[in-house]
Amino acid sequence: MTQAEYGGIQPRFTTAARGAILMIVASAFFSIMIGCIKEVSASLPSIEAVFFRNLFGLMALSPLFIRQGLGILRANRYGLLFVRGCMALVFQVTWFYAVSVVPVADAVALSFTAPLFTTVLAIVILKEVVRLRRWTATLVGFAGAILILRPGFEELDPNLLVVILSAAGMAAAFIVIKVLSRTEAPATIVAYLNIFMVPAALVPALFVWQWPTAEQYIWLILMGASGTCAHLAMNKAFAIAETTVIMPFDFMRLPFTALIGFIAFSEVPDMWTWIGAAVIFSSTFYIARREAQIERDAREKSVSEQSADSPNTKF
Repeated sequence: MTQAEYGGIQPRFTTAARGAILMIVASAFFSIMIGCIKEVSASLPSIEAVFFRNLFGLMALSPLFIRQGLGILRANRYGLLFVRGCMALVFQVTWFYAVSVVPVADAVALSFTAPLFTTVLAIVILKEVVRLRRWTATLVGFAGAILILRPGFEELDPNLLVVILSAAGMAAAFIVIKVLSRTEAPATIVAYLNIFMVPAALVPALFVWQWPTAEQYIWLILMGASGTCAHLAMNKAFAIAETTVIMPFDFMRLPFTALIGFIAFSEVPDMWTWIGAAVIFSSTFYIARREAQIERDAREKSVSEQSADSPNTKF
């Protein structure tokens, strides 16, 4: 493409490169958020940390409310939005607790199993047809989780099972989001999530409430800000580049969190964490790539059929 086609300005990065950079940035912010969770959860109850995470997340949405008004709350499936909120509450509470008691690198490595649970739930709930290759990739991914857990070879930390539960909850939320996205705007889904989560987390948090110190407030604000920045960067990456192009860079969450865990908490992940994480991520990447290929083939077939059915306008 010539410079003239860009108005005389040659683009510095391709769309794929910009998507990859944004995904790396998102991974860095997610890792910072996880480090903040680890820091504050050591002295504050996990449910209280969840409350502050969503409170600051709701405050970050204020520009949307100012720009769109209450129209952002117009929805078609309020019941399903409530179900999505309940699932998110389970996922966030279990995740925040798990990060507070297990090495952050192990938690992130096992969180990569979420897409594998999504595949299983898509079969059960959405009645999707999954063929042999996708089933094989899913089983290989769960084998990677076993490499990290290594039951029978060393004492199994039950807290690692909480991470698995959190990943399953995340997968269930993905399925509900997939259904909601057919009728609801993305901003509406996010707004209702935060609106639901703030009081839902506040009520149980009041029973174990501890007022944060000035230093803890700094960590809580950084946690909320980094989480918001991570989601913005990730959403932009998915908007400008194909999933299969940018998904491998999501794996950067592991080295980033491992570095934070080493510097801030003196945690050193063992070799099996890296191997297991690589196996899990490779299987989820294959599944994503396979799904993208199936979608492209379906679109091409649809376009071909429409072209065949259209009347010939050339004489």
